[in-house]
Amino acid sequence: MKNKRALIVMAVAVLFGLAAVVFASRWLLSQPGNANGRILVAAADISLGQRLAPEMFKLAEWPADSVPKEAFTDPQKLSGRVLKTNLLMGEPVSEAKLAPNGTLGGLSALISEGKRAITVRVNDVIGVAGFALPGNYVDIIVSTQKDPQPGAVVREQSISKIVLERILVLAVAQEVNRDETKPKVVNAVTLEVTPEQAEKLDLARSVGTLSLALRNQIDPQSANTEGATKLTLLPETTPPAPKPAPKPVVTRTVPVVVKVAAPVKRDCVTVLNGLRMTQECF
Repeated sequence: MKNKRALIVMAVAVLFGLAAVVFASRWLLSQPGNANGRILVAAADISLGQRLAPEMFKLAEWPADSVPKEAFTDPQKLSGRVLKTNLLMGEPVSEAKLAPNGTLGGLSALISEGKRAITVRVNDVIGVAGFALPGNYVDIIVSTQKDPQPGAVVREQSISKIVLERILVLAVAQEVNRDETKPKVVNAVTLEVTPEQAEKLDLARSVGTLSLALRNQIDPQSANTEGATKLTLLPETTPPAPKPAPKPVVTRTVPVVVKVAAPVKRDCVTVLNGLRMTQECF
């Protein structure tokens, strides 16, 4: 009898436990933070500028509260689209990472609306020793001869001046991969500029020598320099003014006045003493 009661109590306890588990699991599944969705993620690393194919992606579980905006669930919708940014394996793809519909693959897909791409020839020094990589920002420096002012007698003088600032590097040589971190010496750099900047850059490379100055990625401040010339690089030192010659010392001779006593006027008489004659004065 006692064993029968114990079995009944144990069975009731097991039923209540199973019911609690079922209710708890249903409650957890009903919470929005724990609901999962299936979205497309990259099956492997994909470089920017590539035309996409459905086999490049796979469906993966993703928390519903952190699904990216405009994420994709149908791989066929990505067929023929072009990436405008790198995509790592397991990273979700969204409309914000894609070029507009109809864009062809390659460098043209990376150019922002209203911008242009222009290529300039560089060497290992001008190209910042290969550290100017795609995705970096550079300043353009031109070294040329400055025209003299009208009516001035000064000849042309050399000047180096920053003509363009914060220019995005789209590609180095024929590579647009932005994940490279090792310096790579190339002979050409492709830059993203506005039409006005493209005109300035084309004129600058025709009148002088171009150099690139690598700048911080998050530094938007303008340089506002006046350019460097020979006078500012090697300022002329004015010789010290000569000391004035000492004035000659003029010595004036003071005449010595000698006072001569005036002669004393005396009365004299001649005295005859026999044959001898004398004169007596008084």
